[in-house]
Amino acid sequence: MANSAQARKRARQAAKANSHNSALRSKFRTAIKAVRKAIDAGDQAKVAEVFQASVKTMDILADKKIVHKNKAAHHKSRLVAAIKGLQTPAAK
Repeated sequence: MANSAQARKRARQAAKANSHNSALRSKFRTAIKAVRKAIDAGDQAKVAEVFQASVKTMDILADKKIVHKNKAAHHKSRLVAAIKGLQTPAAK
């Protein structure tokens, strides 16, 4: 338990920051799910629109260091690959 006023304040600030950052990480995951859902629906116009919004969200959160920049890049890369797979079905 915090014994000084400074430590109590830092504990309050840490709890507030944790809550805020948790909400932002949730927004990151929701953005990815929105693109996946649009891909499953198959509407290319909607996919492009949702992807643009999701990339913006991912980049903002990576810049704020809520998620690592490589994690954001990894997810964007996988989403682009999924979108390309939607546009050109693989011929077997």
